[in-house]
Amino acid sequence: MTGTTSAPFTAADYRARMERAARSAADAGLAGLLVAPGPDMVWLTGYTPTAVTERLTVLVLTPGRDPVLVVPALEAPDAGHAAGAAALTLRDWTDGKDPYAVTAALLDARGRYGISDNTWALHLLGLQRTLPGTSYAALTDALPMLRAVKDAAELELLAAAGAAADATFEAIRKVPFAGRRESDVGQDLAALLRRFGHSQVDFTIVGSGPNGANPHHEVGDRVIQDGDMVVLDFGGLKDGYGSDTTRTVHVGEPTEEERRVHDVVRAAQEAGFRAVRPGAACQDVDRAARAVITDAGYGEYFIHRTGHGIGVTTHEPPYMIEGEEQPLVPGMCFSVEPGIYLPGRFGVRIEDIVTVTEDGGRRLNDTTREMVIVD
Repeated sequence: MTGTTSAPFTAADYRARMERAARSAADAGLAGLLVAPGPDMVWLTGYTPTAVTERLTVLVLTPGRDPVLVVPALEAPDAGHAAGAAALTLRDWTDGKDPYAVTAALLDARGRYGISDNTWALHLLGLQRTLPGTSYAALTDALPMLRAVKDAAELELLAAAGAAADATFEAIRKVPFAGRRESDVGQDLAALLRRFGHSQVDFTIVGSGPNGANPHHEVGDRVIQDGDMVVLDFGGLKDGYGSDTTRTVHVGEPTEEERRVHDVVRAAQEAGFRAVRPGAACQDVDRAARAVITDAGYGEYFIHRTGHGIGVTTHEPPYMIEGEEQPLVPGMCFSVEPGIYLPGRFGVRIEDIVTVTEDGGRRLNDTTREMVIVD
């Protein structure tokens, strides 16, 4: 993907985001923000370089000043066609020039700046060498909620991505499972996500039988057998915004224990969803889901957080985890995905993307959470 995302945002939208980001930096006591190519730059400007190389590209946001995108001269034409280009100034540099000196001219020599988590060490060290009086804080630490609250247009895109993931599940539940490798079903999932509009597939987890007890197993060569529980967790990007859903299916008739574990996870997922409301803390969602699993006697087998944010990436703040006291705000979007993992036997996880509304929460995934039997 070159130049812009496919999301229908205007230069005015990107200008408003950059202004808000600069204000947030000032409120956090920062002199400004330095944004490298990656999800933050896409969200703020609509620009994705054709390739991320050793040549410095960085967006400089300073409160009270126009935003500036420092870019290699050979990439300036593409940058000039980005959706948010009209809302910023391009400052290009040519090979043989010092890009850190170009950037330093835009900075306070003793300022503290927020900087993208994915900035190359090469570039951070170059800036520190040029301006030794500056200091830096990772954006996840300094402004963890920068992209967390989505506007109406972003919510529409997330809902559309969720609907495409739902369509993928409805299709995959009809394909044969028994006698095929996990990797075969994973390929089916990826093809279906693309058929339903995804431009990027980030993950296709197919954990059958004992592999389902590893939450991030992804896929392997194990042949799925009759009697297996199978965890299906898949997602990616559609029109620049993420999907992520999990359903656990069973090949043939499940045992009473398998049904019981699935029912506990389904009840925990419902409890987590019911805990979503403005003003509640992120950790309240985790506590609600975890309490159901603990009360059922499976607490030690729920081994990960209850959820993570989603937007222009499939994993981002906020996180639904004990100790996270960030209040929920309308427009936040995140997963609610409790699970139980019995080592060497099977696992169960159920996941929806949820957005905070004015009076509670709304699911962006609507496929059944009941036990689904597959062939």
